[in-house]
Amino acid sequence: MLPCLNKKLLGVDCPGCGIQRSIALIFQGDLAGAFKMYPAIYTLLFLFGFIGVNYFYKIKYANKIIPILAIFNVVLILTNYIYKFI
Repeated sequence: MLPCLNKKLLGVDCPGCGIQRSIALIFQGDLAGAFKMYPAIYTLLFLFGFIGVNYFYKIKYANKIIPILAIFNVVLILTNYIYKFI
């Protein structure tokens, strides 16, 4: 695993801390553990999957759906990040 430079240099988790371990847990088949490690993992996978499908097969209204999914992911990531410190 790559170390988090933010945590290594500053001693504070970054909003992306846990995503590598979460992906590793998905490959190991531990879906619940992946969610506990990084709650936004499944929405991020859905967003990137949607973008990938849209790249090959143009989806109607994708230019409106992608920003909504991206904003949802940012809100989820930041909410989880703030929750870690409470």
